[in-house]
Order: sequence, then C-alpha cells, then structure tokens
Amino acid sequence: MRPALAAAFVLLLCAADAQAANGIADAPAWQVIQLGQPGNAYPFPVYSNHPLDGDMTHIRRVLMIQHGRARDGDAYFLAAAELLKAYHIDPAESLLLAPEFFTPAQTAKARVPELPAWGTAGFAGGEDAVEPPFSVSSFQVYDDLLELMTDRRRFPALRTIVMAGHSGGAVVVQQLAVLNRVDEKVRAAGIDMRYVVANGSAYLYFTAERPQGDGFATYDAAQCPKYNDQRYGFDKMVRYGANVAPADAYRRYMARNVVYLFGTEDTDPNHPALDKSCAAHAQGSNRLERGRAYLRHERMLAAARGIENKHRSFEVIGVGHDQRAMFSSACAAMIVFGVADAKGGAQCRETTAAR
Repeated sequence: MRPALAAAFVLLLCAADAQAANGIADAPAWQVIQLGQPGNAYPFPVYSNHPLDGDMTHIRRVLMIQHGRARDGDAYFLAAAELLKAYHIDPAESLLLAPEFFTPAQTAKARVPELPAWGTAGFAGGEDAVEPPFSVSSFQVYDDLLELMTDRRRFPALRTIVMAGHSGGAVVVQQLAVLNRVDEKVRAAGIDMRYVVANGSAYLYFTAERPQGDGFATYDAAQCPKYNDQRYGFDKMVRYGANVAPADAYRRYMARNVVYLFGTEDTDPNHPALDKSCAAHAQGSNRLERGRAYLRHERMLAAARGIENKHRSFEVIGVGHDQRAMFSSACAAMIVFGVADAKGGAQCRETTAAR
C-alpha cells in the first residue's frame, strides 16, 4: 500500500472509532482521501458508498451532494442513499459522495486534528482552511475531487457527474458553478458535468445592481457596505477567485450546465436557517423571491450581452424548505438521479427561459 493511502486508512479508522464513541449509530463512517499535488497534498473526509481506493471501472454516474451550514454530510449522504435505493439505481454503477467540511471544534471532538478545518461560514465562501499546516480553499477541494474523476484509467466508464446542494449547500454549489477551474476539463473528458442548486439562501451576483421592483438598480451601499462582497458579489473576492473578472466568469458560467430548483412554499422571511444578513436581504426577503430575482439577473445580462442561456429552472409545487421533498420531486428525480418516471414525489413546473 502506498504511504499516502496507508495514512488515509489510519485516519479512516480513527474517524470510525470517533463516531462510535460519540454514539452516531446510524451514520456511515467517513473515509479520508488524499487530494492535491505531490508536495502539497492534504487529507480530506468524504462519505461514500464505495471504498475510495477500490475499483471504479464500473462507475458510470457520480452524485456529489453538499451539506449546508450544519456540517451534516452524513445526513445528506443517508437521504441521497435512500433515494438511490428507492429509484432502483444500480449501486455498482453509482458513486455517491458527500464531502465533509469540518470546523476546528469538530476535528478536535473527533480526535482527528490531522484534517483541514474551516471557520463557521468560511467553507461556504471558498475561504482557506484556518489551521496549520493546511491552507487549502474549500473550492480547491472540489477541483481536486473532480480532477480525480477525469482520470480515465480509474474511471473509464464515467459519463455523468452531478453536484447538488440544498440551502447552505446550494450556496456552495452555485458559487462553485461560477468559479471552479475544472468544469471544461471534465467535459472535455466526455463527462457531463451538472450543478443542481436547490433553495439557496443567496446567490453570487455579477454586477453591483440588485432587484428593485421587476427590474434592477444600483444598490445603496450606505444601507449595507458589504452587500457586494464575495458570496454575494465579486468585491473582496477570496484568494481562490481573486483573478477572475466578473464578465469572464459570467460568460463561462452561462455555458455550464446549471439547474435551479425552488420550492414554491420556501417563502418564510424568518426561517431559522435563512441568511438574514443585509447582503442577502438586498437580494430579496425569502428564498423563493431571491431565486426568482437571480434568474431575472442572469437572463437580463444574457440578453444585454448576446450570450446564450443554457440554464434550466423548476419550481417544486407545494414544497417549502425541505431537502428530502425537493430531491424526491419529479424534476429532481430526472435531473439529479436520471429517473424519468418517479412516482410519489412533488410535481414541478419548468420556468426555464425561452431559448
């Protein structure tokens, strides 16, 4: 066994012991995978339905599902695993991954300080890990995971990668869809790369304008000086995206395969998990309002700049802020799991712009 993999399995055993000690009976043990380049490698925990050092030659589809601010990757993994089973998707051909971005307190509690950790909201904005010796951006973690999957020697049958997130996880996925550096490489390898953004609390705007009525206007920064900072706009961008011009990012983003899902009942302006910062409030009062406004934003820019809009959007009827109901809906079954005839889930209406 190579030294890197040996170290990974030592950490894996520590992680499993830590979970057992904490009484997490139903949670799968996370695995630790070595990412990055030689001389700058780092270990990272991932929930997976396959041993990550095992045979991947039969994997045709990868689903990467991102947790939100609760850092509950195990819960998201289990929910997605239940849907894979319910839809009778062959587990031998499907790799389910749930990356876990720990806080320093979590690594200390689990007694695995060898793992990188991020501040309370840092992972969601692409910030760097906060404790030595690791300084990797949370967005670079995804780049490194995707790089592994373009290795045709390990994944010769891979045809589709779906990256999905709900709520805080959707915030991460939407920013990754804008900023990641490897999408084009994945597609050049013959792999369909798809991003599913469900009930996000806020979005990454490409201009300093914000919704006003049915249109947009320059926002009064006196009301919220940080309204256009990174996670909400391109000011004070984190190191990972510091050299990306908004106009270039927009053109690239619109060519990527992005699907938005909005629950028609996700309208509570006081929801406990809603981003209530002034920067988020500048985008709308609730998640549905913010999502609809963001669609208008990207479509307005596409029309003004003559750029083709390849993105799709759906509203999930009668569903609020519920990741299980969102991902078991008819449109999510089709987009996320490739199931065309799912029964029992919520119905959807497509709101994709005319092309």
